[in-house]
Amino acid sequence: MDQNQEKQAQEPAGKTEQRSYIDLPTRFDRWEPLAEVIATIVLACATLATAWSGYQSARWGGVQSSKYSQAGALRTESTRASNLAGQLTQIDIGLFTNWINAYANEQPDLMEFYQSRFRDEFKPAFEAWLATDPAENPEAPKSPFAMPEYNLAMSNEADRLQKEAEDTFNIGQDANQTSDNYILNTVILASVLFLGGVVTRFKAMAARWVIIVISLGILIYGLFNLFTYPIN
Repeated sequence: MDQNQEKQAQEPAGKTEQRSYIDLPTRFDRWEPLAEVIATIVLACATLATAWSGYQSARWGGVQSSKYSQAGALRTESTRASNLAGQLTQIDIGLFTNWINAYANEQPDLMEFYQSRFRDEFKPAFEAWLATDPAENPEAPKSPFAMPEYNLAMSNEADRLQKEAEDTFNIGQDANQTSDNYILNTVILASVLFLGGVVTRFKAMAARWVIIVISLGILIYGLFNLFTYPIN
């Protein structure tokens, strides 16, 4: 009788311990559905943001290539205009040199012949130079080419094209940097996808929540980048 009573007294205690053992994981598991929902939302947002970053990177890479090509074409046009300006300058120098020789030899007819063949762009500088009385004024400019009136449209066009080429190239560099930023942001967002993929490997809910919080922080940072980067 004493042994039976002892067994009956111990049996309820064992059942109580078993119920307590079962209830313990149940209290932690109640948060599992919420963790799965948050993890799913984080993964969905990270997937869309990663795709958008990759798309924008490709778009800005195209802008970079286009601007670099345009800058190269503008430099070619600038070189062509500069060469033409140099040829026109040589024509002006040749005619002016012949005019000086005719002046030195006191050949007014030959002077008139060369002067009548001066280019329209050279004539204002030549006339302004003559007005300084270079034969008697030692402070006069040495030639019309030193006068501010000597201005070649082709030379100005070459400078303009060169400046435009530099500006276009800089735009291409900015586009390249933007493309690199999007690529880096894609890598950042890919880490969110990685963490979202391994979160289910952990059985402990505490570990899952730590990974979810880290993923959420990285996702917010990646989304912040997307809102601050230019869009093409």
